[in-house]
Amino acid sequence: MDDLDRPAAALRALPPSCGPVRLVAVDGHAGSGKSTFAGRLAAALGGAPVLHLDDLATHEELFAWTGRLRAQALGPLSRGEVARIHPYDWNLRRFGPPVPLPPAPVVLIEGVGAGRRALRPHLARLLWMERAAEASWERGRHRDGPAQAAFWDGWTVAETRHFAADPSRPFAHALVRECPEGYEWLPGPAAAAGPNQFITDGDHLLPRSEPPY
Repeated sequence: MDDLDRPAAALRALPPSCGPVRLVAVDGHAGSGKSTFAGRLAAALGGAPVLHLDDLATHEELFAWTGRLRAQALGPLSRGEVARIHPYDWNLRRFGPPVPLPPAPVVLIEGVGAGRRALRPHLARLLWMERAAEASWERGRHRDGPAQAAFWDGWTVAETRHFAADPSRPFAHALVRECPEGYEWLPGPAAAAGPNQFITDGDHLLPRSEPPY
C-alpha cells in the first residue's frame, strides 16, 4: 500500500465542506514541496483535481487572489458545478483560456496561502508542509536558478508579510514532513481529538472513528 493511501481514504470519508466537495488545502512556504505532495496525494485519491494558486496569482498580485478564487472556484464548486479557472501565464503576464475544475468528491487546492482566513470556512482539511521558511526558499531558489533571483527577493518579503498578517500553520489539521521515502504525518495545531477530527497512528492521520493501526 502506498504511504498516502490511508490518509487519502480518511479524506474521502470526511463530510463535504464546499457544496458536495471536500476541499483540502495544502499550504506551506514557497519551495516546501507542496506541488509534488499535492500531485502524489491527488493520485492516491484516484486522480483528484488540483487547483494551483499560481494560476490565480499574478506578478502584481502575489496574494490578492481571493476574489478570483471565490468567483472562479468556490462559487461554482459550492453549487456542484464545474469551475472554470483562467490560469495566469507567468511568461506572457496575462490570463489564459478557462480550464475546467470538476466538483469531484475531493478537490485539492495547493499554494502559499491556501489556508488563509478567507478560505478556511470552505475547507474540509488544511495540511501544512512542515519545512522551515529559509530552507524552503533556498530549495526554491536552487530549483528556479539565478534568472529568478530578483523575483525570489521580492517574493520572500511578500510571503513573510502575508503569513505575519494571516498565518495558516496554527490552523492546520496535519503537518506533512517530506522524508527520503514518502511522507511523515503529524497532528497539526488544529487537530483536536474530537469527532470527525484526525488522530495519529504514528505514520498517518485517521478519522477518530477509525482505530489507529
